[in-house]
Amino acid sequence: MGPLSREVWAQRLGAFRASPSAFLAGAEGEDLGRDLLSDLRSEKLSEQTKVSLLTLSLEYSDKLWPDAPAAEAAATSLLDTLVLLPSRPSALRRLLLLATTTVLVSGGALGPTSGASCRLLSLLLGLASGRDVGRSFGTTSEQRHLQATACECLGELERCKPGLLAGALGMLRSLLGQMGPVQPVSLLLALVLHNALVLQSRSGAGLQGLLVSGDFSTGSCPWDWTLTEEWDAHLRPQGPSWPTAGEEERGVPTLEPSPEGTRELKAAVAQLLDTSYLLTPVAQAQLLWLLGWALRGLRGQPPVLFKPQLVRLLGTAQLTLLHSVLSLKAAFGEALFTAQDEVLLLRRLTLAAQHPAFPAPTHLFYLHCILSFPENCPLGPEGEEAAPLLLGPRPCRGLMPSLLHDPMVLLARLHLLCLLCADDEEEERGQLQGPRWFLQELLAGLQQRAALDGGPRALATLCFQASFLVASCLTRQPTVRTALIQGLAQLYRARPSLAPHFVDLLDQVSPELREPLREELLQEAVARPGKNEALCWHLQMLAKVAEGADQSATLSFLQAAARHCTDWGLQQALLRVCRALLRTGGGDGPADLLQGLARQLGNADGRDHARLYYVLLSHLSRSKLGTALGPSLAAPALASSLMAENQGFASALMVQETSAPVQLSVGPRKVTGPHPVLHLQVRALDAPVYTLELRFRVEGQLYEPLEAIHIPCLRPGQPAHPLDLPLQPRCPAPTRLHGRVLYSTSAGLTCHAHLPPLSVNFADLFLPFPQVPKGSELRFFEELWNSCLPKGVESRVWCPLGPQGLEALVSQHLEPFVVVAQPPTAYLIAVRLPPDSVLLLRLEKAQADGVPVALRTDDWAVLPLAGDYLRGLQPPE
Repeated sequence: MGPLSREVWAQRLGAFRASPSAFLAGAEGEDLGRDLLSDLRSEKLSEQTKVSLLTLSLEYSDKLWPDAPAAEAAATSLLDTLVLLPSRPSALRRLLLLATTTVLVSGGALGPTSGASCRLLSLLLGLASGRDVGRSFGTTSEQRHLQATACECLGELERCKPGLLAGALGMLRSLLGQMGPVQPVSLLLALVLHNALVLQSRSGAGLQGLLVSGDFSTGSCPWDWTLTEEWDAHLRPQGPSWPTAGEEERGVPTLEPSPEGTRELKAAVAQLLDTSYLLTPVAQAQLLWLLGWALRGLRGQPPVLFKPQLVRLLGTAQLTLLHSVLSLKAAFGEALFTAQDEVLLLRRLTLAAQHPAFPAPTHLFYLHCILSFPENCPLGPEGEEAAPLLLGPRPCRGLMPSLLHDPMVLLARLHLLCLLCADDEEEERGQLQGPRWFLQELLAGLQQRAALDGGPRALATLCFQASFLVASCLTRQPTVRTALIQGLAQLYRARPSLAPHFVDLLDQVSPELREPLREELLQEAVARPGKNEALCWHLQMLAKVAEGADQSATLSFLQAAARHCTDWGLQQALLRVCRALLRTGGGDGPADLLQGLARQLGNADGRDHARLYYVLLSHLSRSKLGTALGPSLAAPALASSLMAENQGFASALMVQETSAPVQLSVGPRKVTGPHPVLHLQVRALDAPVYTLELRFRVEGQLYEPLEAIHIPCLRPGQPAHPLDLPLQPRCPAPTRLHGRVLYSTSAGLTCHAHLPPLSVNFADLFLPFPQVPKGSELRFFEELWNSCLPKGVESRVWCPLGPQGLEALVSQHLEPFVVVAQPPTAYLIAVRLPPDSVLLLRLEKAQADGVPVALRTDDWAVLPLAGDYLRGLQPPE
């Protein structure tokens, strides 16, 4: 089989991207990876199409070659394709390097026993070092780009197998002084240096010879698979952060190199830092993190090498670099940053967080940096949240939250305000408008906005988020706690519909706030019974707060509310409150209430529940009653026939999967209506089935979603039931339909089953043109024929012909689409293909074993489908 055309590949790639799993499970899925590797070497495909194929292999390599043997074979084929490329410039070389690396890593084939891995490493190191690896690897103008790509691939291999390139440190260091891409080489060198130091510190070895340039042109291998086996994947997170000093003392391994090794290491780090200004901000941030680890792993060595960089970085406007500076400060503290540096950095953060021209995400970044500012000498226990010592109320006046701020910015500023209130408890006495006064005014404003009847739900959500934040930071301060509780109680009084928010808040806050807030909300709920919607919210609140409270007021409220509980929902809410009361108490009050509910509720289900609760209250002790009505952590044992029956009833309500009870097939094709219709036939197999619903799913996204088909009943032995399934193609292409049937059995069970897939052929989409006036058929066809070009395409196909001749062939397959007939010598045929394509055929004079067919279409994708259809026509017998 020859290479596939561009159109066929476009169709296959589109179907694959629409649903990779479904495509690979189909008939074409097994050959996709093999065809992709084969057609990459075809000279008939354009470079753009090959780029699309390589892009697919980069994105879905784990699906195309999921296991190690398949990945090894695919990587070998990709390397062979790379070698066979002509010497002219090509965009495929870089993609082939990336694809080979991705296939080996994702397929798990990267290792010492992999021949493709060794070939790839040798090639990548040769390209990264700038050595001449042959004319097949591009022209001189391409070498710089190939060198950058090779460094990226080596970095990916080093991340997957840390320590693999430790032996190439000297070579990589020598590349920085050469003419070549600085950023890829710098990042690769920093990554390899970081991994090598971690491994050496764990093993206790030194750095002798690692940082000295070596010559690998003689065939020696600068990679080492043994070091990768010693790597602990959980030793270091690959992220821009450092542990605290205490964490370092407890578990971070350190290295004590020799004086010569220390000198070489510092020289390598200084060389990287000197060229770091040439890198992008994101790359500089990554480099600083890696080099920070390199110096942090040296015991007794101060990070003075970073001092020259701080002069440049302290004034940067790049957020990524500013974050790197803060990370360095968290790592090294006063060993690198003086008190003046700390004041300057904190002042800059404070001013930037107030800048009116910055967008909300930038404001949030600066506020986050202030909230988690790493101080040189923090006070208080480790891990306790507090505002920076140098940041008092006066510098933060411009950071006070306002109701006009973006919600996320408001919450971040409120968080800072809460920390200031917690720190300035003593200093604020005697101040009229201190941080605590500002906090109370802000909470009052948020509560007033949330209390607006019919106000946006977002305002209420913001109010509760702010309340939770204040409760988390200032619960132990009685003044703030009392004001917060009173404000929330007033909010519930004004807007009971916020009961779900109050329930969530009670679940999240600490016990110091939960208990007094619960009592306040209980008093507010029972003080105003209300009707209809308000009663529903009060009952929901009581189900949360009534447990363990004084029952007299609650029982009075419930007895008064029972008269208004006319629908099922309110009755269930009322019974949930009764259940909450029974879990913590008993007595005559709940008994009398339950007896009354068992008589007066209008719904039978509500009466049964009330009667059940009364029986449990009368026959169980308080402890057993709480256990029986509490939440169950495990499925109950089948202790009675009633429970067994209930579990059987529950299983009967489930939809069960069975084998297909019906047989579905495609009937004879009929051309009717303005849209293509698939004529189906369905019949029952062994038992009658009722209320069938047939659902169909189209492979890929070639068609619009199909509507379900309903059948009242099917019985065995009856003739096949005809069904019409309308099709709405998005493009004229064959496909497959996956069917599923949902039905009921004679026993009353609901079941579902999967049906065998149905094929929609290309001919099933054929539609005739409307009837043209008599005598104008030839002119109509010629106008269609001329309109196809130049946008469309024309071709010629040989159609096989049986002994019955051309007339019989047309009569059997193409008769509804004939526009002009001149039997037995020629036929002009016009086919309409939905949604908006045309297929025109000229059947010329028949030969001994076939007939030449000239065809035109306005859609290039139709051409191969039409050719396959005509060549596959079965001559009539």
